[in-house]
Amino acid sequence: MTENPPPPGSTPTPADWRGIEDFLRSRGAAELAHPGGTLLEHLVRVRHRLADWGAPQEVQVAGLCHAAYGTDGFAVSLMGLEDRPVLAALTGARAEALVHLYASCDRATTYPRLGGDRRPVFRDRFTGTDHDPAAEDLRAFLEITAANELDVFEHNRELADRHSAGLRRVLEPVRHLLSAGAWEAVRRGPVGHGPVAGDVPDSA
Repeated sequence: MTENPPPPGSTPTPADWRGIEDFLRSRGAAELAHPGGTLLEHLVRVRHRLADWGAPQEVQVAGLCHAAYGTDGFAVSLMGLEDRPVLAALTGARAEALVHLYASCDRATTYPRLGGDRRPVFRDRFTGTDHDPAAEDLRAFLEITAANELDVFEHNRELADRHSAGLRRVLEPVRHLLSAGAWEAVRRGPVGHGPVAGDVPDSA
């Protein structure tokens, strides 16, 4: 396992990525079913999608680990919040903070506020408190959201048919915060499925 993450701005080596994946595997990610196979397979695909969109290293790492503490749509967690220092030691503090931000999102409250005048915009489901993430943190959160949901849709036709247009409705007001690649993928809809009406699903 990689105990010391690569320095900020460096490119992780295959061993770095394997170390993080091995850690997630040790926490049961390869044994949990998920659209498209296992949770671990999903997490790896999310990381690759973020890389394709040109996401910074720490956002890719956060995408790979985004379900570590569970999410509002995926109740199973690989570790508790008391183990945040363990994940931070592996991924770096910035990436771990993004994992926690993603995990903490109360989607029913936060999503309707995106792009609007309501402040604070973000509801923490762990504490019940509201706050405004830093701009770069919000960008990362939205990028991971897009990558996560699109991967789910591409591996579950029923969810794609029901919810892909809902993802576009949530993200369109904040499209200026997304990378060009992310917004184009959301606008186009999941590969093999055109956007249709629906709400955003509960997913990892």
